[in-house]
Amino acid sequence: MKKPQNTSIFGSTKEPHTIIIARGETIRHFTIKPWMAFLGGTLALGFAGSYLLATSYLVFRDDLITGSVARQARLQQAYEDRIAALRIQLDRITSRQLLDQKLMDGKVSELIQRQRALSERHDKLAPVLQRAEKAGAVLPGDAANALSKEGNGQDVVNSDDAEGFYGIDPIITGPTTSTRKPVPRDDKAKPSVDKAELLLKSVDHSLTGIESRQTQQMQKLSNSAYESADRIMEALAAAGVKQVSDDETAGTGGPLLLASTNPTSGFDTQFADLDEAVQRLESAKSLAKSIPIANPVPGMPVSSPFGSRADPLLGMIAFHSGMDFRAISGSSVHATANGTVTAADYNGGYGNMVEVDHGNGLSTRYGHLSQILVSVGQRVKLGDTIGKVGSTGRSTGPHLHYEVRRNGSAVNPVGYLAIGRKLAAEL
Repeated sequence: MKKPQNTSIFGSTKEPHTIIIARGETIRHFTIKPWMAFLGGTLALGFAGSYLLATSYLVFRDDLITGSVARQARLQQAYEDRIAALRIQLDRITSRQLLDQKLMDGKVSELIQRQRALSERHDKLAPVLQRAEKAGAVLPGDAANALSKEGNGQDVVNSDDAEGFYGIDPIITGPTTSTRKPVPRDDKAKPSVDKAELLLKSVDHSLTGIESRQTQQMQKLSNSAYESADRIMEALAAAGVKQVSDDETAGTGGPLLLASTNPTSGFDTQFADLDEAVQRLESAKSLAKSIPIANPVPGMPVSSPFGSRADPLLGMIAFHSGMDFRAISGSSVHATANGTVTAADYNGGYGNMVEVDHGNGLSTRYGHLSQILVSVGQRVKLGDTIGKVGSTGRSTGPHLHYEVRRNGSAVNPVGYLAIGRKLAAEL
């Protein structure tokens, strides 16, 4: 290649580069302008740079791919480890929730069983309580009022001293005022678990309180029934009346403890003891009501006592086999005990007379009646009207001649009337 020189009067000028290629007889030449040379150099440099970049990529590509794959593997492993940890945690939480739910279901089931047992107790107690109320066995103070209110179907509101037999359903209604002591709260407990636990504890505390008070009241009622029965029987025994035969000399007794192959609950023992106490009280009151201890004309004064006296008609000393009660003619005369009428007719000096057999060898006579209101064979109860005061027979004026007879012999009615005054509150 030859670069020609050119001169001119105007100065030198740049001529384009000429490339001459000779091959044998063939000669070729190319003229390269400056911009073409610049463009060619630029293209050559660009190609060289691209080549170098491509070569570098090919050289380092495997390392880059290997590093990227390793990073992806590490990320995947980390994600898998995190997912496995979350699954373990979820399984643990689920297992704990299932266990808590199982425990909760067990507690609820236990509370329902206890409430059902309380309902069964209430149903079992109801007839015995009715018998006890009919027999007059009462509890002292607010306990008696609470028992009375519940028997009437009224709401029982409990204070620290108000007690009674309960038939509520805390499982449905929640804790009631029968819960005396508040259940302590745990401020650190989780709210979702704390509320349910507190509710169950409160219901459990309520049921425990009800069961405890129910047992205590059964014991108190049993004691009250036994004490009343003992007072009645002691008063009757003082008058020579016994419930057992006179030939029994050996005494037996003691608190009731049921014997069984299976241990009985405290409620069963208390219930059996209460039932026996009520039976004893009913028997004692039934016996007392068959003893002539009431006043035949309540409120009327005694005009002539039992025993020796001056005969009102003859003036001589004579035996008076009964008591005379001064009363207005036509006043009601009442049976002094349960019994059966054995005589109801005119009887000599007695005038119109009624005789009532009370069993146990005891009978009563009511003389000088103006009117007889019963008939032979009729059953009468304590307090029934059997006639009217009069002055028939051997009498000086309206009054009631009243006799008490034991095994056919007249005895002083004063002792029986004294027992009646003593047992007035019991009967």
